[in-house]
Amino acid sequence: MTTDRMTRRGFAKGAAQLLGLPAMAGLIPAQALAANRPQNLQEHSAQMTAKIVPFATSPFPYHGTVPDTGAPFLDYTGPDGRLGHRSPRGGVYYLDQTYSDQSVLLAIPGSFDLNRKAAIVVFFHGNQATLERDVIGKQRVLQQFQAARINAAFVAPQLAVDALDSSAGKFWEPGAFARFMAEAATRLAELWGDPAAWVHFAGLPIIMVAFSGGYDPMIFAATEGRVGNRVAGMVLLDALFGEEELFAFWISQNRNRAFFLSAYTEAAQGPNETVMSSLKEDDVRFTTHAPRWLGPGTISFFETPNVDHVDYITQAWVKDPVTWTLDRVAAFAR
Repeated sequence: MTTDRMTRRGFAKGAAQLLGLPAMAGLIPAQALAANRPQNLQEHSAQMTAKIVPFATSPFPYHGTVPDTGAPFLDYTGPDGRLGHRSPRGGVYYLDQTYSDQSVLLAIPGSFDLNRKAAIVVFFHGNQATLERDVIGKQRVLQQFQAARINAAFVAPQLAVDALDSSAGKFWEPGAFARFMAEAATRLAELWGDPAAWVHFAGLPIIMVAFSGGYDPMIFAATEGRVGNRVAGMVLLDALFGEEELFAFWISQNRNRAFFLSAYTEAAQGPNETVMSSLKEDDVRFTTHAPRWLGPGTISFFETPNVDHVDYITQAWVKDPVTWTLDRVAAFAR
């Protein structure tokens, strides 16, 4: 398998500007989130705090090898000595331009309650994306998250920057995702306003949400990340484009304690059908329609025809599918 498998199967200031207001002490203003929230979404709170910070444990830069080949990830040296990676779909991308951004987007809704049952939503963005321009701006993921009724904090690492590349970087390495989540716990506690709360964030269940090319870092984070049973569920929004064996294995191993949802367009039909076939062979039950709720044992695949992949994160089988999905995670209601 190739590194990019889709063929086969300025920080807070810039973020605030995308939302229409200047940054305030490094935070994305809550008023900006409220002003940009679609009118049809229920208002829960206007006090979300969000920030983009560099992580020491971010997926990139990565100087290791590609798991399925053992070849060096940085397999190209330009005439000027710059190191790069050959992406099957995007050509050569350079380390300094595409694989060096250590940014991570953090957010906590104003109505978040750490004393109640809570979770951490980890969002894995797709190809040709950045946190500020796409996750915050075009896709309105923070606004959708704020509008959802889930009692959860939010974490989104920057993957390959604006590239046709689904590489997982350090998340390919055993234990790397656990280190990332440990740092996330400390950073979320700081954002929460109580650094001592890191011990609480460090134990929260994890809900993984991936769009498009985010499937690769997500499944490796789940299977190689060494976070134990903290992963309470997976959501793929037109994102199952490869690693079918790993997805089928994870679902089978966690069928009774976690949930799994894959909503997809015709582009991802083949890989989804492959995973479903594998589950049938293992006598794992699943549904092929949109679930009414998401909880332990819920496994659902459903096709959403006549939907544009590019706009899937904002307009799929429903408008604002991130909100729709997280609203159905009953165990962590705000």
